[in-house]
Amino acid sequence: MSVEQLIAEIKLLPQEQRMQVVDAILDEDDSWIPESLKQGMADFEAGRFVDMETAMTQPPPGQQDEV
Repeated sequence: MSVEQLIAEIKLLPQEQRMQVVDAILDEDDSWIPESLKQGMADFEAGRFVDMETAMTQPPPGQQDEV
């Protein structure tokens, strides 16, 4: 089966099944995702984040005199 045939077959699938194909491909190879994004997502999932309003108006911990 050629790549063109494979793509044509995938396009015929219902959207839910197409998403399963995409998920399987992304689970297999995430080399296209920058390491900085992976680290940012890991930080977010671990609760290491601050909302934008706080980040823009409050000094970082330990730097209270600079703002």
